[in-house]
Amino acid sequence: MKKLFSLLLMSCFLTAFSQMKEEHLPELIPQKIDGKSGYVSQQGKMIITPEYHIAMFFSEDCNLLNSPNKNARVFGSADYATVEKNSISYRINKKGKRVYQYKKADLGKCSQPYEMPRFKAFTLNGMYGLVSKDNIDLGGYKDFDIYPQYQMLYVLESDRENPMMIAIRNNKFGIVDKQNKVIIPFVYADIKMNLSWKTARLFEVSKDGKNYFYVDKNNKAY
Repeated sequence: MKKLFSLLLMSCFLTAFSQMKEEHLPELIPQKIDGKSGYVSQQGKMIITPEYHIAMFFSEDCNLLNSPNKNARVFGSADYATVEKNSISYRINKKGKRVYQYKKADLGKCSQPYEMPRFKAFTLNGMYGLVSKDNIDLGGYKDFDIYPQYQMLYVLESDRENPMMIAIRNNKFGIVDKQNKVIIPFVYADIKMNLSWKTARLFEVSKDGKNYFYVDKNNKAY
């Protein structure tokens, strides 16, 4: 009986841990079908029908949060997403209803201070690595966080101390961390250098360079 209770407790812990990890991902994820974007759940169920040319993640819009129009500020919260149809931009709610149409007069100024990234790409003999120091001893390995070995390395904006990097090896794209651990395997034709990792903890990838979809840090597709 005691053993059974322990197994049940462990099962509940693993389930809770799995749910906790999933909660880091957005509730709704943009997905493009036949050239139009809508939103699906984490389980892949279509929630908002594809009809938009552009569909961004549900996230804050600091221009609206700082709007001179008090009535527009509410639409700057993460309860809404920015979409575009017929060259007109809207904010929609999680039911897909358009609740606000962008007006230039409503846009305020973002006051977020710029923070210099700690890590940066470094090129040596045509190959890219990672450094966090300004002065590098090119004769050894000790000053490099990742010794130059990639065709390209791009530090994604998000975690200043533990960034993710888009890298290219053998003409294929993948993701590595600052310890040079492969997070996303080198199997993709492209990975976009956008804010999807910072905003939603997802990478926007493509196997053919034309059709894009999102994967999490475990390379699970959405």
